[in-house]
Amino acid sequence: MLKSLFKASLLAAALSLPLSVPSVQAEEKKDFKVCWSIYVGWMPWGYLQDSGIMKKWADKYGIDVEIVQINDYVESINQYTAGEYDGCSMTNMDALSIPAGGGVDTTALIVGDYSNGNDGIILKDKSGLADIKGQTVNLVELSVSHYLLARALDTVDLSEKDLTVVNTSDADMIAAYATDDVTAVVTWNPLLSEIEAQPNATKVFDSAGIPGEIIDVMMVNTETLADNPDFGKALVGAWYELMAIMSSDSEEGIAARTAMAEASGTDLAGYDAQLATTKMFYTPAEAVEFSKAAELSATMKFVAEFLYDKGILGEGAPSPEFVGVAFPDGSVYGDTNNVKLRFDASFMQMAADGAL
Repeated sequence: MLKSLFKASLLAAALSLPLSVPSVQAEEKKDFKVCWSIYVGWMPWGYLQDSGIMKKWADKYGIDVEIVQINDYVESINQYTAGEYDGCSMTNMDALSIPAGGGVDTTALIVGDYSNGNDGIILKDKSGLADIKGQTVNLVELSVSHYLLARALDTVDLSEKDLTVVNTSDADMIAAYATDDVTAVVTWNPLLSEIEAQPNATKVFDSAGIPGEIIDVMMVNTETLADNPDFGKALVGAWYELMAIMSSDSEEGIAARTAMAEASGTDLAGYDAQLATTKMFYTPAEAVEFSKAAELSATMKFVAEFLYDKGILGEGAPSPEFVGVAFPDGSVYGDTNNVKLRFDASFMQMAADGAL
């Protein structure tokens, strides 16, 4: 399903945040709330709530965790940033631009997946990416589609100045492509698959060409996590119990994926097709390995440069290095005195070690 129902509001959402948003006063507590929105890799959060798996793990640590679905993706991030929620599912790019860029110290607790073909570029009556030069390209501005376009253009020695970008709502993308005036689109599944099925459509680039760059994560408030490590343990424990279930073709696994499919408006076959173009980290060991890889730092540099170029890396950001991003090995990209986004593999490592 769509990663963002209202991604076009990202710029307004980001720019509406002050330079420094005070984080919620962290303290030891027992009640927590996290939020999520519809996307293939985030459907497990709804199932965790409905199935009772989250409650089981929360009970183990003597806490309560409520998982809330929010239909507007950007609004879910804004509410997290404002302190209404202790955690929120979002991409690495949006975490850097909205909460981290707005001054809220945020930790990547669970690195769940990355897009591996779910996002792509389609040209009408053309066969190669280089043919995009001089064209008008319809996409949701400042979304992962925009980022994908920028990264794709790098591979053919082009830049955005070689074409014209037209902001187009995801809700209008299929209808837009059907018009004679629209010859190039960048979008995500399931829209991508539907447009690609048209006889004059050729997918010339997709996110499999930049593996590991569009990352889907459960982000949590850093101070809340530090003061309440059981909150992190419960979330991680519940998540990987469900990953083991849904990745199997057992009766229980099929039932879980079917429930997620229906909740996202498709059927089991449709949901499994979306999973096929999503690199899910079904085991904590996979997620830890990905989080510790040197490539992650390079990815976040690309992301920061894109956000800075578009003017959405925090109000008044003087350079792409305005916000510091910390990695599991202790290294930092950006300002070491303004670290606001942290990739912490320690809780996932606990799950890998059977220590939860």
